[in-house]
Formats: sequence, C-alpha cells, structure tokens
Amino acid sequence: MSAANHKDLAPKNGDAVSRREFLVRMGLTTALVAGTGLAARKLWQPRHYVPGFQKETGQQLKNYSLEASKVYPSLAIAHGTEHEKTIRAAMTALGGMDRFIQKGDVVMIKPNVAFDRPPALAATTHPDALRAVAKLCREAGAARVIIADNPINSPTGCFFKSGLTAVAAEMNLDLMYPEASSFAPLQLAGEILKNWTFFNAPFKTATKVIGLAPCKDHNLCHASMTTKNWYGLLGGRRNQFHQHIHSIVSDFTMMMKPTLVILDGMNVLMSNGPTGGRLSDVKPMNTIVAGTDMVAVDSYGYSHLLERDIAELTYLHKAHARGLGNIHWEDTLHKEVTA
Repeated sequence: MSAANHKDLAPKNGDAVSRREFLVRMGLTTALVAGTGLAARKLWQPRHYVPGFQKETGQQLKNYSLEASKVYPSLAIAHGTEHEKTIRAAMTALGGMDRFIQKGDVVMIKPNVAFDRPPALAATTHPDALRAVAKLCREAGAARVIIADNPINSPTGCFFKSGLTAVAAEMNLDLMYPEASSFAPLQLAGEILKNWTFFNAPFKTATKVIGLAPCKDHNLCHASMTTKNWYGLLGGRRNQFHQHIHSIVSDFTMMMKPTLVILDGMNVLMSNGPTGGRLSDVKPMNTIVAGTDMVAVDSYGYSHLLERDIAELTYLHKAHARGLGNIHWEDTLHKEVTA
C-alpha cells in the first residue's frame, strides 16, 4: 500500500478516531488485499491456463511408432465405396496390419467421439471404420482392443449416438469411458503444452496406438483430422487452449507418437465443423488415408479431401518446421490404390 493510501486511513483533524481504531482499519485493509490476491491465485493457478506458468510435473507418453521402413510406404491412399474394403486396401498398401500389430498386442484405438452426433453427419468416427480397423487388429493377433476418448458432450451419449457402443459390444472391444481416476499429469516441452492433465488410463496397458479420425471442417483451426484428434486426450478446462489453437495442435505431434493413423474421408464434413448438423454439409469423397506420419496424412486430407490450400493450415506448418512430420506428402514414400 502506498504512503498516500496510508495517509487516507490515518485520523484527520476533528476525526474521533483513536490510534487503536486506526490500527484495526489498517489490519482489515491488509487482510482484504491479501485475501483478494490468494483468491485470484486459487482461481487461475490450477485451473486457468497461462502460457509459461505450469509448475506441476508429470509423465510423458512413450513412443508407439515403428522404425521407418525403406521397403514399405509411409503413406497409403485408397479409394472405394465401402469402409471395410477401402481400409483393407489402404492397409495392404502399407504392408498389412501385421506390419504394425503382432500377436499379444494390446491396441488402443483413439476415435473422435467429441459430440453426440449420428454417423451420417460425419462429425465423429464412423462405426464401420472402427469395425474394420478392430477386425484387422484382431486378425493380426491383438489380444485386446481398447476404445477410448474424452468427449465434449456426455461420453455415454456420444459413444451411443455415434454407433461405437454397438460396435464395441458386437466385437467385444474394451470401451473405456473417462472417469476422474482416468487422468494424470502430462509433461511436455511443447510450444504451448507444458504440463496438463490427460486421459492416461488406456496407455497403462497399451502396446500399440492407432488414431482413427474423420476428415472434417473446424471453425477454429480450419480442419480436424488425425493430428487434431489427440485433443480428446486432454482433460481439465481444455477450451482455454482455443486462443492458441494452432500451437496446441502442432504440439500433439510431439505429445503422441502413434503406431499408425487412419483418416476417414469416405464422407467428409466440408463445412459447419466440428459439430456439423446438416446432411448438405457432407460430401462423399470415398477415400481412406493411412500412414505413419500424421502431418503427411493430414496434408493430403486438407488439400485433396477438404479441397483447400495447405498454405493456410498453420498447425501443420508449425509441426513440419519443428521436424515432427512432412507436410509435403507427395515427397513421402506413398502408394495410391483402388479397393
């Protein structure tokens, strides 16, 4: 408190204020200022995101990726009219699912189930895509397949309405809902993401990780594809990252090193993403893109499925500049096939 403020509290000529009352006033004012500061700190320190102010320490996700191969492509593009046949064609072009999944593996598949939308709106991972990928994992010898996401809307409602609950029951997949005990601190030296709570329960037993995302428009970062899909692993008040959306999405290429990513472009949400809501926003593109480099996969998805200029997708350029992926998908070892 400044000397001027002290002076205002002191008794003036003619005031009937004793020295004792003056001291009481001073004590109350000091307590009020201190209390306000503590209350403000309590509000923003643990819950409100401020870049650079994250003192907690946490764990890091392990690297689930495979060594780059000079024999097999790192990117496969398949065209067809049915999910299963087209996904199989893409995986065959990559060298087969058994290149990635071995007998006894515990596979965690991360779909995008952020909203309670039906499959026809193309805002969530399609049940036919999940069925096809899970089937290929089982054929390759996976002992267990876990399905997990942390939706924005009610988890049970989102999984049910998207059709993924039915697929999980049909194929005996482990559907893991986010609970309070499912989260733990994550530590990362990202541009924005330093320390944050994340959905770590599926990773306690997973030996392989597959990202399975729809290709869709996004009103904040232009597109939601395989890289943006990992946003669903964050807990807490993650909407605070929206003002740094391109930085946080580029950080996911550092946070997550998946075994494989698959981009579903069979039906693409071309506008009004990420939630969608109108069938007229959806365009059949009859394409599946699979690969080991999600920056390359998303680069193809943005330019060829969403049909937009890759120059505007800032988060992919950030990831490319940091050496976390190749935005020039055409320069990768790739293969294009028809189912």
